[in-house]
This record gives sequence, structure tokens and C-alpha cells, in this order.
Amino acid sequence: MQDETPLSGGRTGPATALEPPTPATGPQRVARGYLFWMVAANFGVSMAYVLPLTYTLTLRIDQLAPGREEVLGYVTGIAQAVYLVASPLLGIWSDRTRSPFGRRQPFLIGGSVLGLLALTAISLAPNLLLIGAGWIVAMLGWATASQAILTLQADRVPEEQRGKVSGLTAVTGQIGPVVGVGLAAVLPGTLLVFVVPGVLGLALAMTFAVRGAEPDSRTTTRAAEPVSLRRILASYVFNPRKHLEFGWNWLGRFVFFMGLYFNTTFSTFFYSQRLDLPVKEVAVAVATVGMVGIVAAMAGAVGGGFLSDKLGRRRLFTMIGALLFICGAVVEAFAYSFPMLFVGSVLMQLAIAVFSSVDQAIAMAVLPDRAEAGRYMAMVAFSQKIPSALAPLVAPVIIALSTTGDTKNYTALYLTGAVFALVGGLLIVTRVRSVR
Repeated sequence: MQDETPLSGGRTGPATALEPPTPATGPQRVARGYLFWMVAANFGVSMAYVLPLTYTLTLRIDQLAPGREEVLGYVTGIAQAVYLVASPLLGIWSDRTRSPFGRRQPFLIGGSVLGLLALTAISLAPNLLLIGAGWIVAMLGWATASQAILTLQADRVPEEQRGKVSGLTAVTGQIGPVVGVGLAAVLPGTLLVFVVPGVLGLALAMTFAVRGAEPDSRTTTRAAEPVSLRRILASYVFNPRKHLEFGWNWLGRFVFFMGLYFNTTFSTFFYSQRLDLPVKEVAVAVATVGMVGIVAAMAGAVGGGFLSDKLGRRRLFTMIGALLFICGAVVEAFAYSFPMLFVGSVLMQLAIAVFSSVDQAIAMAVLPDRAEAGRYMAMVAFSQKIPSALAPLVAPVIIALSTTGDTKNYTALYLTGAVFALVGGLLIVTRVRSVR
């Protein structure tokens, strides 16, 4: 039988791994209630965070600068770069936070509030400069909240549940933006398109904070060395020779996500060109593909996560995800009709879900130091965030170099993404030996 552990409000229930793990015992098995609200919070934060990247930010920029796809690349790339600089500092701060609300949840709530305020500002901004500044703040807020949820997984979830939990959070990360696009297609006015998903994200984050409260960290957080400039600079890097498995997995993720962001950042413009539709009319097509893709994402993330737990094999599923991504990218590269775009997109959503869920579990298994989970999970996030900053800047170059005439050559971009995905999967499968 499971032990009874106090929950929020003095209630009791099955053990939820709310107490900090000790080196002797490690994280304890999490209960279903805690897992449910963690997944729900991830859904809300993902919807508020990724929806602007996939649709609403494109729509807002197109209102002020029609046909200027490169502006989207500059805005998203600069915002990602700012967060990359701040991320390790936030990780160190989180690891050392002593508060009655724990170490991670102040960042979950604070980031969500900041993100919502910034989304509101973007919806009302009269020019591109303010939109860019607003997205930098929004990115900082929502990415901080997302990182808090991921670090809580590393803190609280034991090895035998990591595949399942990673799968469920991965699928909600895929579903959230799709549901958001559906909302965007029916909500009237720019303000509501930005604010409603943000409000839902904040509400679910706050619910998780209340229902899955962390213990008071003023007495449980271990004493730490004083923060020095040298330590801050060291937080941006790790020794790949000393932490070889962590390093190879990081590199494989980096390469895979470069391919992913080549093929997703400009998807709204890509659909507009291939379907010969104005940008503002693409939402229905994107939402239709995305809603069906939810089923594929659920099958990929949950199936991959659960099966990897049951079989005790992780690397195999990362390669399966990479191969499926290649298939989807090739189909979309040569698609000029909605049915073919539909097939390619669904395959890619399935692939992303399989890869992300299982490789997230691998990343948690090879963390160099669990006492500094915030710092190292920020580095894991680097392997995804750096590509999300670089790919929007590099993709227009690939398109421009291969384009002849007025029609942009998205075929070359999607095929480049497929090659990157293949290399990323092979690096993890062949180099990360300590995880089956």
C-alpha cells in the first residue's frame, strides 16, 4: 500500500513525492492527483507560450508588416537569445530559493503572471518595436514557468515513472498550442486572441501550485556556496568530458530541434503559400490539421513514454521519433495540396511527441547533479532553446539561397530539417550508452 502523505490544505492522500528526496531514497512515486495537475499546468503554459510562436505572433506581425516573414524570425530569435542568457541565472536562483512556497513554484506563478501581462501588451502594441519588446518579456515569463514544471519533474518523479510523465507532459505540450489555434480561429479581436490563452495558462498554473504545493524550502534547501561571478559564468557550460552521457544527449537534442524549428517556425507562411490562401485565413486549415494531430501526439507521447517505461528502453524510441519526423518532413516538402500537408503534419506531430517524451526521460536520467537540477535542466533546455533562436535566423537564409522567382523554396528548408533530425537521433542512439 502507498503511504499517506499530507496534501495541500492539510488533506491526506497517496504519497505525492512532495517531500524533498534524499540521496538515500531518491524521488518517491508520485500520486495521480499530483501528476494530473502537473500535466494540466503544462497544458495551460504550453498553450499560452507556444501559440504565439505558431500563429498569433505571425498574425500580429502580418497586420503591421504584410509579407515580411523575416521580421518574425528576428523577433523570435532575439527573444530566445535573451532567455538563453537569463535561463541559467534563473536556474541557480531556483535551486537556492528559500521560501514558504518551495523552490520552483514562485517561478511558476511569477513567470505566468509576467507572461500574461506581456501578451496583453503585444495585442495592443502599435508598432513592431513594441511587439518585439513585448515578446521578449512574454518569452521570459512563460519559458520560466515551463522550466519550473520541468524542474519539478526532475525533483519529484522517480526513474520508473519518468517515461510516462514525460510522455504526458509532451502530449499536453503538443495539444495546448493546437487548442489555442482553435480558440484563435473563433475568438473575435486581437486582444482576446492573445489574452484568453494567457488567462487559461495562469489559472492552471495557479491551480497546480495550490493542489501540489511544495514543502517550505527555508529549512530543506541545502546550504550553498556564495554566488560569485565565476560561478555564474560556469553555470552556462558543463564539462562534456566529465559528463559524457549528458553531453552526447545534449548534442543530439540540439541537432534534432534545429531540424524541428526549421520546419515549424514558418509553418503559417508555408501553408499560406502552398494552399494559396491569405495568412489570416490559414487558421482554419492549421487548426483542422492540428486537431487531428492531437490524436497522433497522444499516441506518440503517451505510447512512447509508457512503452519505454515498460520495456526499460529509451534510445530506441528516440530513433523511431527521428525517423517518423523525416517521413513527415519529406511529405510536407513536396506537398501542394491540403491532404498531403495533412499527412505530413500528422506524421511530424507523432514524431515530435515520441522523441520529446522519451528523450526528456533520458535527460533526467543522466543529470550530473540532482541537487542542482534547476541549473542542469536549464542546460537541457538550452538544447531546445538555442535551436529555437538560431533556426528562425538561419531558415530565411536557406530559403533565400534556394529561391528563384517570387515563390519561396520551402522544399529545401523542410528537407534540411529532415537531415538534422536524422543526425540528432543517431547521436543519441549511438553515444548515450548508460541508458538502454
